[in-house]
Amino acid sequence: MNLYEAIFLRKSVRNYEMEPVSGEILQEVREFYGEIEGLNPGIHTEISIIDNTKGKNRMMHILGVKAPYYLAFYSEEKDLTQMNAGYIMEQIALFLCTKGLGTCFLGGVKPRMTNNRRGNLKFIIMLAFGKSKGSYTRKAVDAKRMELKELCVYKEVPRQWMKQLLEAARLAPSSMNSQPWRFVVYDNRIHVFAKKHNMNHLGKFEELNFGIMFSHLMVVAEELWLDVDLIRLEDITHKNFPNNQYVLSAILRT
Repeated sequence: MNLYEAIFLRKSVRNYEMEPVSGEILQEVREFYGEIEGLNPGIHTEISIIDNTKGKNRMMHILGVKAPYYLAFYSEEKDLTQMNAGYIMEQIALFLCTKGLGTCFLGGVKPRMTNNRRGNLKFIIMLAFGKSKGSYTRKAVDAKRMELKELCVYKEVPRQWMKQLLEAARLAPSSMNSQPWRFVVYDNRIHVFAKKHNMNHLGKFEELNFGIMFSHLMVVAEELWLDVDLIRLEDITHKNFPNNQYVLSAILRT
């Protein structure tokens, strides 16, 4: 299994065996993280793997999921910090899936208060992981997601590779399974919009959700050998369609 295949198989796991993972795999996770180019490479980030195989992190159990390991993500506070975090962390989750391990994002869980910062870096998000009780995968058809016809407005007939990008985006996990994204689809580009809510900007976890979804787009692009750029087009910002706001565009480089 590679990252591309993991997109269609990974599921959120909440029940784990409290067993240790080999030191080799933990080191592979650190090395894989070091190879990821973030959505905004100018944002400095760090990760910390917390060993909970002895079950001592009780506060995390109360607030989230009891798992043998937690991966904490820290970042500089800059524009698109949350989106960049989601973009990187989802790739780590997919990588762990390729290693036969289950994962689960924990939105409301933090490290101990003394570990909420690492120097000038702020704690952003936690990922539980380890050997799952039961299956850590599911078939794509079993994923509880809206159909593409509910998420997309097609301005042109999409090519086959476009359909693969959109299907991967559709399967992206999101907080409370909110699926906040909407897509305006052309022959060689996808304009991505967010469903509007009471705030006039993307909320904390919504921005992280979009980072997760964009990671799916770029993993598929790499698998299909497509040169895709994620950019914000100023001439699109004023073209919001009802109850949605423009986020970014995925454009095939020709």
